[in-house]
Amino acid sequence: QVHLVESGGGLAQPGGSLTLSCTASGSDVRSTTMTWAWYRQPAGKQRELVAALTTGGGRTYSDSVKGRFTISRYSPTKTMYLQMNSLSPEDTAVYYCNIDEFWGQGTQVTVSS
Repeated sequence: QVHLVESGGGLAQPGGSLTLSCTASGSDVRSTTMTWAWYRQPAGKQRELVAALTTGGGRTYSDSVKGRFTISRYSPTKTMYLQMNSLSPEDTAVYYCNIDEFWGQGTQVTVSS
């Protein structure tokens, strides 16, 4: 079993930055055999992949965030991060942490002036 808790969401101005954190707990958490990812779901739209850390050690990003967002992980604390820069109103969504079939509760990110 894996339990995920996100934090760091909130209100940001266009062009601003936020950093999301996701801390995993549970004996089944693995860094090397599980895909760790961030998804987001804008209001009224489908959930979409934002960024992922693959089991091979690579990073993948959606085209809409490439060059602005950075995904990372600190394995000793089982914490994954999403550094979000140059935010725009289109980034407004609920952001979810995901590890394999496990999901966090989501954290709201709102970008508005």
